[in-house]
Amino acid sequence: MIWYVEDDAGIRDIAIYALNSAGFETKGFEDGLSFWNTLKKEKPELIVLDVMLPGMDGIEILTKMKESAELNSIPVIMATAKGQEYDRIRGLDLGADDYIVKPFSLMEMVSRVKSVLRRSQPQQVSKLLKVGGLVVNLDEHTVIVDGNRVQLTYKEFELLRMFLSHPGMVYTREQLFSQVWKLDYMGDSRTLDSHIRTLRQKLDGYGKMIETVRNVGYRWEVGYDK
Repeated sequence: MIWYVEDDAGIRDIAIYALNSAGFETKGFEDGLSFWNTLKKEKPELIVLDVMLPGMDGIEILTKMKESAELNSIPVIMATAKGQEYDRIRGLDLGADDYIVKPFSLMEMVSRVKSVLRRSQPQQVSKLLKVGGLVVNLDEHTVIVDGNRVQLTYKEFELLRMFLSHPGMVYTREQLFSQVWKLDYMGDSRTLDSHIRTLRQKLDGYGKMIETVRNVGYRWEVGYDK
């Protein structure tokens, strides 16, 4: 189920029609408050969320979702008007999975929805990545730290997977942003730094093994004892 949140009825109706025609079951919302109240009761697979909404705007909604353990893993595509670069950057910093600039083509919107849904599915690789008491199960998309299950967002998990797959290798900021976000690197965005910071916190002592390489990027430090 795809949820489309847009206060312009004309845009909302034609977007829903396009998504339905592409094989997606879609539900529309005209304002942030009705969307938020419904989100408390049921969960969609993906949300296309307009920034400018009556009641609760898209940035406020995204912020609340990412603060909720129950909602923060739902993929979100932010819809911003042309020229609203600041809102686009804020959305990415807060954890949006992608953005689309209005006016957009229906084919582009459907393509971005399909792309984000593919990326949000765990990679089915029969493999465990282990460092001491840190165990990453790529099949089950789970992370265990010293026997305790740790909840990571999709992007945090992908960052950790990259680091543990090639310990000691330095990933540039451009590489991490491109491979995890599937977007061109945005030098003025602190999105990557924010995700690294929260990943370090969630990994407890193992978080110190994510080393900052000044003016380059990050790597997983080999042989570090937490």
